[in-house]
Amino acid sequence: MKKFLPLIIIIVILIGLFKWGVSINNTMVEKQEAAKTQWANVESAYQRRADLIPNLVNTVKGYATHEQETLEGVIQARANATKTTIDPTNVTPEQMAAFQKAQQGLSGALSKLMVVAERYPDLKANQNFLELQSQLEGTENRINVERNRYNEKARDYNVYIRKFPASIIASILNFDPLTLFQSAEGSDKAPDVKFE
Repeated sequence: MKKFLPLIIIIVILIGLFKWGVSINNTMVEKQEAAKTQWANVESAYQRRADLIPNLVNTVKGYATHEQETLEGVIQARANATKTTIDPTNVTPEQMAAFQKAQQGLSGALSKLMVVAERYPDLKANQNFLELQSQLEGTENRINVERNRYNEKARDYNVYIRKFPASIIASILNFDPLTLFQSAEGSDKAPDVKFE
């Protein structure tokens, strides 16, 4: 029995290391999946906004027929925003920037649409428009909340895979950091809003 003792100790150590590695791997998978799920919530919030836009454009179109350029701008920005999708587990900072740029283009187009709406008192009083505007505002808030939650989940995952000893397992099993949402360039300055 004594001659097998070193072998038994080695086997126990290997089993312990294996269980330790499996535990770290499973935690990384759970954290990565939580971040991916939260990313899906971000996309869902953006999709809700995209779904509201046709109704909003049609409502405005009935009142502001000579604002065709603004309406077409919103429609084009929506098309650009909805075709830009990314996989959060395999995203580069450049892809995230492109996604954010497409979404900001849509936000800008919607802002122009709201400025146009200010010119039409009948439109501003239209119950359908008011309801759509309220839903859009609520959706913008949801988008912000979901982006913040995604950043929290991604940060939690990123910190975990960078800490020792998980960093060893993460590098062996190719667990890469997730890209975070960052504020848009120039968002630190207040916008200049002009009603013409």
